[in-house]
Amino acid sequence: MKEVIVVGGGLAGLFNAILLNRAGLRVTVIERKSYPFHRVCGEYISNEVIPFLSGLDINLDELNVARINRLEVTSVSGTKVSKKLDLGGFGLSRYTFDHYLYKKALAEGVNFLLDTKVEDICFKDETFEITLPGKVLTAPLVIGTFGKRSNLDQKLKRDFFYKRSPYLAVKFHIRADFPDDLIQLNNYKNGYCGVSKVEGDRYCMCYLAHRDDLRRYGSLPELEKNIICKNLNLKALFDHAEFLFDKPEVINEISFEKKQPVENHILMSGDTAGMIAPLCGNGMTMAIHSAKILSGNVVKYYKGNTFNPQQRLKLEQAYAGEWERHFARRLWVGRQLQRMFGQNETTTMSLKLLNALPPLANYLISKTHGQPFT
Repeated sequence: MKEVIVVGGGLAGLFNAILLNRAGLRVTVIERKSYPFHRVCGEYISNEVIPFLSGLDINLDELNVARINRLEVTSVSGTKVSKKLDLGGFGLSRYTFDHYLYKKALAEGVNFLLDTKVEDICFKDETFEITLPGKVLTAPLVIGTFGKRSNLDQKLKRDFFYKRSPYLAVKFHIRADFPDDLIQLNNYKNGYCGVSKVEGDRYCMCYLAHRDDLRRYGSLPELEKNIICKNLNLKALFDHAEFLFDKPEVINEISFEKKQPVENHILMSGDTAGMIAPLCGNGMTMAIHSAKILSGNVVKYYKGNTFNPQQRLKLEQAYAGEWERHFARRLWVGRQLQRMFGQNETTTMSLKLLNALPPLANYLISKTHGQPFT
């Protein structure tokens, strides 16, 4: 019996594993792919994580991150808002960062099952049964970090899974003539596209679009031509950038519905617990912070190296309460900002309002970034 099984090896899963392993617990991470690999992600991280990363001996300079301190939001009409980011952030690809953390966790003693799909998770008699192809593992605690949308969400009958989402997300890496210190959010009908530098000479381009528009035009290239490139900033990139993937990374039915941080006694972390609207550009930050909060609570409610089942309810309540305090408001703000964008006229009006009221723009930006934590 493993002491903690982490289902999913993204940022939340890897940070949970590293922190719990350092606290003396035995940890197994189950990941359906092998590192390194790309994920659909905007690949921008708020500087609020830097004190925490420093405490884990993670040197961002060694990862050649892009330092980002400016934001620009544009509309199809050409209206734009440009602001300095007081806190700022950095760009780093998931391909590089996840692989770096995997190697770090492996060297420190975390056990990994790669290329392994979890078929089901059941809880009975105070023990989890994790069904894999050909075998079943057991553990007293399971952490769910299986991403934005998974077959496990359906198996667990999570409410959000049955509320159909009209959005798909698409990610490319490109080489382009683009400022190194800028994150740009370009709006168009029913969606928006973020562009910012990651490590090396690469830029991340990640866009959100509506499935009805994809159905209307029949393919991603036609969707890009007829909807996305109506924003001239994006047209210039599609016309002149060098696209580095053979094909883009795509996820369907991206959901921003509220999720629960604990379900079926599984402790959820990262996007599995709640996904922030990409407009806020901070999903990676929240995944890291949620792992810090969750792992801290798990360690608190272990007695030595043994979990007392009588403490399970207290652990779940403590984690859910702390998660709500840190992230519920931030996710709510993200959902409200999402409503301001995606319709061309509404977007233009919103940007004109923000230009006319700089304190409002500064306030909204501050709500998409948290406070530095250790």
